[in-house]
Amino acid sequence: MSEIAINVNHLDVKIGKKQILSDMSLNIKKGEIFGLIGPSGAGKTTLVKTIIGMEKATSGQTEVLEKAMPNLSVISKIGYMAQSDALYTDLTAKENLDFFASLYSLKGTAKKDRMNYAANLVNLQQDLTKKVSNYSGGMKRRLSLAISVLADPDVLILDEPTVGIDPELRKTIWTELRELKANGKCILVTTHVMDEAEKCDRLAMIRNGKIIAVGTPLALSSKTSSGKLEDAFLEFGGEN
Repeated sequence: MSEIAINVNHLDVKIGKKQILSDMSLNIKKGEIFGLIGPSGAGKTTLVKTIIGMEKATSGQTEVLEKAMPNLSVISKIGYMAQSDALYTDLTAKENLDFFASLYSLKGTAKKDRMNYAANLVNLQQDLTKKVSNYSGGMKRRLSLAISVLADPDVLILDEPTVGIDPELRKTIWTELRELKANGKCILVTTHVMDEAEKCDRLAMIRNGKIIAVGTPLALSSKTSSGKLEDAFLEFGGEN
């Protein structure tokens, strides 16, 4: 069985007349935290959506767990946290968790256990009975993250997962992400925050819909004159 969880092969995405992604190729392994970094509008979210089949490729292909996407059997093995929270605001957090758990066909004790695990991960135990309409932006992000891990997915795709989350909880979440990685999960994270990028095993730097560099944070930063990851975009030709 392949150790590659996500394979992106010469991917192009054009929306209308605008080229969004150009000739992107990536391999992301099982048991790896892989970061997509780049400024807003670089193409990170479009790439993520194409990987899971929400956006149609103009040419090229994406595969997840050795299946060409979109594929319904694979979708159930992917946990996805979108950049925009997709929550039912007229329901409580617990009702949201219960609803999404049911979509994943979780039942009985297994359903209860996974809901408790997810709520504990993002520290929402004390706020589960509150309506989501009364949640702050950061609390909504935490609930979205909880929903993404409900089904114990083989592949976890998180689009800007810790925006609006306090530093202490961010630390807890990253500790859990490393634990999931140790259990063989493939974790793909998009971010524009460099201290988060440095926590990843490998990174792809994206600028204007193109991959300008791929490597470990140390390898990428060591090739800059300053030794700082944040300067790597200039060193790798990603300047505007």
